[in-house]
Amino acid sequence: MAYQKLTPTQLLSSGIGAPDVAERAWCVRWDEAPDAAELVAGALPPVLDFHTSGSTGPSRCWQRTRAHAWAEAGTLADFLRPDAPGAVVSFAPPVHVYGALATLLLPARLGVPAWYRPGYLGALPDPGCRRIAVVATPWIFSLLLRHLDWVRSFEHVTVLYSSAMLPAEAGTFLAEAGPGRAAIVELLGSTETGGIATRRWSQGAPPAWTLFPDVTFAPDQDGTAPTGTAHGGTAHAPREAGVPLVIRSPRLANRPGEPRPQQWRTGDLVEPLDARTFRLLGRVGRLVKVNGQRINLDEAEQALRARLDCADLALVPVNDPMIGEHFDLHVVPRPGAGPDALDLSVARAVLGARPRKVHTVPDLKRSAMGKLQHLTTSSTHRTQG
Repeated sequence: MAYQKLTPTQLLSSGIGAPDVAERAWCVRWDEAPDAAELVAGALPPVLDFHTSGSTGPSRCWQRTRAHAWAEAGTLADFLRPDAPGAVVSFAPPVHVYGALATLLLPARLGVPAWYRPGYLGALPDPGCRRIAVVATPWIFSLLLRHLDWVRSFEHVTVLYSSAMLPAEAGTFLAEAGPGRAAIVELLGSTETGGIATRRWSQGAPPAWTLFPDVTFAPDQDGTAPTGTAHGGTAHAPREAGVPLVIRSPRLANRPGEPRPQQWRTGDLVEPLDARTFRLLGRVGRLVKVNGQRINLDEAEQALRARLDCADLALVPVNDPMIGEHFDLHVVPRPGAGPDALDLSVARAVLGARPRKVHTVPDLKRSAMGKLQHLTTSSTHRTQG
C-alpha cells in the first residue's frame, strides 16, 4: 500500500470527513510543520460539524468549536507523552469526533509524523522510529496479532482505543508484545460530549476510569452528586445497577442553532469510587435482568464471540411480555455455512440464559467504529427464555 505524502494544509483543507482523506492511505510530517496551531486555525473553520453514528437512533449533527477540538487533542497528547511516541499510525477514519481528534489533530499536538490506513488490508508503514502510538479501531488487536513482527520491531507500542468494549484479543496482544513493550490507553466519550474519562493499562485487569482534567461529575436529576463528596450533593450509595453518569465539561457539543448544554447524561451506569474515578458497569439498555439474573450484554457478546463459530453476532435487548426484560441473538454464519451449522448449544452455557430468539442474518451493519446500526432478519430460530 502506497502512503501518499500530504502537507498539513492539504490534509485539513478538505474538511472533516472528506472522502479523499478518509478513504486513502496518507502520511503527514507534522514534525516538519513550523507552527501546527497556526496551520490548524487557518485550515479548519471556527465551528466543526460531527454526526452521531445512528446506532441508537437517527444520525444527528452536533457542533463543537475548533478551539475545543484543538484543546481536546492536546489532552490526548498528554495521555501519550509519557511513552514518548515518535510517530502516530492511525486506523480510525477521520469522519467522527474520535477519528478527527486522534487521526488529524493528535499528531499535530505531538509534533510527530502520522500515517493513516483506511482498512484492514495493506502494508503497514515503516515510521522510522522506535516508539509509536497506534490509533485503534475495534479490529486493531486482531490486525496487530497478525503482524507481531511489526509490533516487536518497536521498542514500545501504545494503543489509543475509543470504541466498544475491549475485545479479548487486547489482553492477548499485551502478552504477545512482551513485558513493558505495550500499553493500552482507553477513552470513554461520545459525539455529544467528546472525551469524558480515560484509563491506562499494560498488564492484569484494567483499572478504574478517571475523568478528563476538565470534566466533573454533575448532580443527577435528584440533586445528588454521584460521589457525594465534591459537588455539594448528599452522599448516597450506588444502586444495584449503578448510578447514571452525568457530567459537566466545557467541551460539550451543541445542536445547530441551540445553546451548549450545561451538563450531559451519558447513558452509562457507573460505580463512583471518589470525586474523580469510577467503575463502568455498562450502558443503559445493555444491562438486562432475565429471570433474576443480571446480564451485561456487552460482556456477554465478548464471551460468546470466543465460543460461537460465526462471522459476526450481536445481543439485542428486547421487551418480553412474560418477564419484561430479555435479549435476542442475531448471528451471521460463516461464508458457505448455513444456520444449521451453528452450534447454538453453547449460548446458554456462556450466557447463563438462553436468548429469547436467535435470528440468523446475512450481515450486521456497523459503523466504522463497530457500532451496530441496522438489523435485518432472514430467518429465526425460536428458543425458550
